[in-house]
Amino acid sequence: MSVASVLTSLTLRLRDIVRGVWREAAKFGTVGALAFVLDHGGYTLLVFGLPGGGGGPMRDLPVRASVLATGAATLFSWAGNRYWTYRSRRRDNMAHELLLFTVVNVIGIAITAGTVLLSRQLLGLDSVLSDNTARVCGWGVATLFRFFAYRSYVFTAA
Repeated sequence: MSVASVLTSLTLRLRDIVRGVWREAAKFGTVGALAFVLDHGGYTLLVFGLPGGGGGPMRDLPVRASVLATGAATLFSWAGNRYWTYRSRRRDNMAHELLLFTVVNVIGIAITAGTVLLSRQLLGLDSVLSDNTARVCGWGVATLFRFFAYRSYVFTAA
């Protein structure tokens, strides 16, 4: 086997791997973007209410509101990822898969809620902008964590 054929083979394999991961990341990103809208919008409505409405029903409980909004988005995300993104990699034991998904997402929820807690408690910030900035930062870190954890531990068809 010549060096050129080995390099060509490796290049083609690498291209196929990148394409596969790219498609997976695009589907994961679409589900995540929709979950983000559900999470972010839900949190904003719970804490700050509609514009001019005087605040939401959980205005004094921002960390709990973050957990609730992220929890709802998590359920949406599980369904989207199970039945679309990773439909060919689902586990036969759905209960085990859901347990792993839940563990990964509890960590993700803690990351997102933790940024709000740090912003409020450590920095003393409590505006719409500061809360949402903290949540976006938390979402970014939690999203990277989730993508790699889903691929490696949750949706493995094991």
